[in-house]
Amino acid sequence: MHSMDSIQGQQRLSSPAVARNREPILAVLREVLPEHGKVLEIASGSGEHALHFAHHLASLRWQPSDPSEQALASIAAWRHTEALGNLLEPIRLDVTERPWPCQDFDALVCINMLHISPWQATQALFAEAGMHLPVDGVLYLYGPFQRRDQPLAPSNATFDADLRRRDPQWGIRHLEEVKAQGESHGLVLERIVEMPANNLSVVMRRRRGSA
Repeated sequence: MHSMDSIQGQQRLSSPAVARNREPILAVLREVLPEHGKVLEIASGSGEHALHFAHHLASLRWQPSDPSEQALASIAAWRHTEALGNLLEPIRLDVTERPWPCQDFDALVCINMLHISPWQATQALFAEAGMHLPVDGVLYLYGPFQRRDQPLAPSNATFDADLRRRDPQWGIRHLEEVKAQGESHGLVLERIVEMPANNLSVVMRRRRGSA
């Protein structure tokens, strides 16, 4: 493990949402992730989720990643707070820059990325998942989604409008479009779990016989 003595406390970013959602997410991950193997977390952000999940899922190797240098520094700083042999050094990974620098993973976890990135990022995520997930491998998504048969909750409608003001390429994705995008790369929707604050856990699995 690299010495991280130079990492200062102020480099540890903190997200209030993590404290609220990490336990409900962990409960779903315990049910769907493999018992052993390597989990690649896409868009790890502050690194707080990575630290929490690696701590509680000790038989899995957790690979955090992010395109942001600030996020990578925060992940490294949080990693330094606990000596976890299964929490790997963070890597720079932009989903749209393919091929990815990490391709040897048994499962993918992507929390709160789809709505704050262009649709091309979702397309790239599924393309790489379809190429490199093992058969029956899981892609776990978390965040707000629009559903064809349900109006957006008022808080999510406000959030969606704010996202689109900030960047026209952002916005809460339609679950049906995400499902179709996954299916085009051999991933099938296995489970939807209602989560706190009008979010969903969306579990997709690479089907047998997919390319």
